[in-house]
Amino acid sequence: MNPLNFDLPRNVILPVDEVDVRLVAEQHPFEQGNQQAIAENWRHETEQKPALYDGTVVLLSSLSYRDRRLIGRCHAVRYSTFMLWRKNREKSGAEHAYAHAMLVAGDNALVAIRMGSHTVNAGRVYFAAGSFEPVDFRDGLVDVDFNMVREVGEETGLDLSSAARDANYHALSTSSGTVIFRRYRVAETADEIAQSISAFVAAEAEPEIEGPVIIRNAADLPDGLMGHMKPLVEWHFANGGI
Repeated sequence: MNPLNFDLPRNVILPVDEVDVRLVAEQHPFEQGNQQAIAENWRHETEQKPALYDGTVVLLSSLSYRDRRLIGRCHAVRYSTFMLWRKNREKSGAEHAYAHAMLVAGDNALVAIRMGSHTVNAGRVYFAAGSFEPVDFRDGLVDVDFNMVREVGEETGLDLSSAARDANYHALSTSSGTVIFRRYRVAETADEIAQSISAFVAAEAEPEIEGPVIIRNAADLPDGLMGHMKPLVEWHFANGGI
């Protein structure tokens, strides 16, 4: 697959007015051509983390940035396919895009989460999020905010559906994937939000996350922070944080 299928600036935060990423019916070539390797890797992964579930996510076959728009095609794949792809990104003809609701508290602190020990990203810190799934698409077009609100609700118990949000998105594309993010603002302080998330986690039989993580300034970076998060945190506080 032509590497020009992924044509966007890397390692720089981009303003995004529109996300035109469409889900197509064809099987992704990476999944089609690696069935045996996918099955073998999945057996290994589930031996290490038995709680893993082979659900459905999406992988991109193209993504470009034009006139403040992200334009791309993606395909539904099994999570086991995604797990093998993580180990074979180069020359795979596939990339990953995902969304972050950047949760801004009333005191301007950011509230992230630390993932649970049974998950693939155990102990890692980022904003509550998950891969795009077929349910996140409307007439074949990705609904980024639906994904953001859904994932935050599932992981933290917070309902951001009526929260104030920035007028547009931003994106950061790196060798590990493209994150599309948007600031969501709530009136409660970071401590109050953290208490609510902790109560939700304590009440869950199998919570996805370990708990909340508060980031109060650009130098306040927690252990386990995912690599893509540092530029996002710095961007927030450098851009007024308001």
